[in-house]
Amino acid sequence: QVQLVESGGGLVQAGGSLRLSCAASGIIFSAYTMAWYRQGPGKQRDLVAVITTGGITNHADSVKGRFTISRDNTKNTVYLQMNSLKPEDTAVYYCNAGGPSGYWGKGTLVTVSS
Repeated sequence: QVQLVESGGGLVQAGGSLRLSCAASGIIFSAYTMAWYRQGPGKQRDLVAVITTGGITNHADSVKGRFTISRDNTKNTVYLQMNSLKPEDTAVYYCNAGGPSGYWGKGTLVTVSS
């Protein structure tokens, strides 16, 4: 059974930082491209950052220079370091393995207060 479990969300003031984690089980983690998506209130789910099996990363323009995706294949975990948070970063953040038709976590809420 595949499980992706996100953690690390919470309430933070604008300008602050959070680190999200996503622990994967039931898959050969190192064989999957991993990604973080987010869905803000009343918005569609958008890609935030992606990391390939080879460690190549790409970040959405809206978070470039502030967020960093990384992975630790020894821990079957993908991370999203979020710095200089803004109120518009408020969203439920979802972990994904294998693209939109792949596997999804249940999400973790990040709330950034102004």
